[in-house]
Amino acid sequence: MIRFARSKVDFLSVMVCVSDKESIDAVTRKAWIEKTCWDIPNLNVLTFNYNESDLPNSSESSRAVSKKWVEVFKAYFPDYSTVVTSEPYGAYIAEYMGIKHISFDSERLHVPVSASKIRSDLFSYWQYLPDAVKSSMAIKVVILGTESTGKTVLTQRLARHYNATPVFEAGRDIIPHSNHFSIDDLYTTAHAHARRIRSAETGASPLIIIDTDIHITMSYCRFAFNKELIVDQPVYDANKASLYLYLTKDIDYIQDGTRLSEADRNKLDVSHREVLKECKIPFKEISGDWEDRFEKAVDEIDRLIVLKNRKKIFHRD
Repeated sequence: MIRFARSKVDFLSVMVCVSDKESIDAVTRKAWIEKTCWDIPNLNVLTFNYNESDLPNSSESSRAVSKKWVEVFKAYFPDYSTVVTSEPYGAYIAEYMGIKHISFDSERLHVPVSASKIRSDLFSYWQYLPDAVKSSMAIKVVILGTESTGKTVLTQRLARHYNATPVFEAGRDIIPHSNHFSIDDLYTTAHAHARRIRSAETGASPLIIIDTDIHITMSYCRFAFNKELIVDQPVYDANKASLYLYLTKDIDYIQDGTRLSEADRNKLDVSHREVLKECKIPFKEISGDWEDRFEKAVDEIDRLIVLKNRKKIFHRD
């Protein structure tokens, strides 16, 4: 609609109206538009925060509601000649302001989606979201645990199960042996893993299954060097997830020649838990045999999807 509107006028202003009852703030929404429409000239994006006790919800279409909102629009756009909307209230606004109304795809035929549809079923309408929005809306699940607890295998299986986007541990490519690495290797790993997560945010699915995260890298630094790994905030932000699943060590230890000894692996488990506790990261413990771990993880992720998506609509293998 923004691109359509800009094709009809010389200068375009977009007002992001956010009420006190909405969960996504105006600053975030403005950033979405600016990042998505960076290439559109003569475009101004502004925000308007309001309380629904003072003004009715701006998405309602009625003459009474439009008449109240016209006072706001007149104050912000006193010399504008055109209003572009995809809602019936556009005609009322234009009438009260004495300007022209151009309607865009009011029947949702050109773009068969709406904000309410996306909120109710993120998975089915994910393809319609711009990358800037996907980065904010992605649902991240992190698989944590000490060595030889099945993190990578579980990540692979869960990604197949949900048709989700997997993010595999960057450290496996950067640090081939758990007994031979430097602090610089850990910093390289932290940044590389964050880049992998950021890339996955704009993938084909809103659900991302992540093998290991920044807290585990921090734990390795403390465990191996007795030093703290200090990373930039963007790296830490990329690792933030909606659900953390911690695989317990009550499973057969497998030494593949590149791992810590079993004794050190168990000490590392303690270190991981300490770092997670200090960073106030809540996690769900996943124990049992391989099949138990998969089924318990699915139960936790299903609950998360229902919470985030409202409907359990997603594709499985």
